[in-house]
Amino acid sequence: MEFTKGHGTGNDFVILPDPDGTLDLTPGLVAALCDRRRGLGGDGVLRVVRAAKHPEGVALAGEAEWFMDYWNSDGSFAEMCGNGARVFVRYLLDRSLAAASSDGTLPIATRAGLVRARVEGADVAVEMRRPRLYDTATATLGGLTLPGAAVDVGNPHLVCALPAALELTALDLTRAPDVDASTFPAGVNVEFTTPGEPVAGVDAHVLMRVYERGSAETLSCGTGACAVGAVALRDAGLDTGTVAVDVPGGRLTVTVTADSCWLSGPAVLVATGTLTPSALGGSAG
Repeated sequence: MEFTKGHGTGNDFVILPDPDGTLDLTPGLVAALCDRRRGLGGDGVLRVVRAAKHPEGVALAGEAEWFMDYWNSDGSFAEMCGNGARVFVRYLLDRSLAAASSDGTLPIATRAGLVRARVEGADVAVEMRRPRLYDTATATLGGLTLPGAAVDVGNPHLVCALPAALELTALDLTRAPDVDASTFPAGVNVEFTTPGEPVAGVDAHVLMRVYERGSAETLSCGTGACAVGAVALRDAGLDTGTVAVDVPGGRLTVTVTADSCWLSGPAVLVATGTLTPSALGGSAG
């Protein structure tokens, strides 16, 4: 089985080329691939399959040739992954599987719908739906309960600002925060934020850590950064604007427009090779 390893601000993925959708990808195989000791290691798997060859992508095959079949590291599905989409596009371009259209963008199909991408030098930007703030809820971490904003970015997020006296680095994210299952029946990605120092050229600067459903704490979360950016703009009294979001793996730039959200940052391919699925052990079945 061929693979490529890539990451976007430390959010890392195993990329599997499967243009005709013939690979028998199972939750056990995904979890085994993402195992950081016995497998390749990753926050998730990106299967590269033609939209026309995947049941969840066929409806968009007329608009995008490729479907991003994204799986969390525990073998569950996710509707969308912003950093994954950026790495997915980097892979398509690097392998000459796709090229930008006349307007400089490249469409890809995802479970959250059609996503457009553009290359900006070393960075890749993807346009996703405008984040929708739709409710309030709380997250409990240890003995700390924090109010937050529920945000839909094609997948669910809960953005919680920390009290001024609490350092972001002090949080223990080795366990999932407790949230209200009735508000988030399919689970939720929880972002914790503190304000950053002013940065030139943007409307706000936020520091963020995230616990992703299905993957635990990650160094970065693209859709989470979009959710955080939207909340930061709301708190600044703005409907649109640009926010610098610093995650443990680097910096992402979020630009919220009247009808969409652009996520920009580095997308890097670091290794390509072959693996032996049988060597991953019985859990890969």
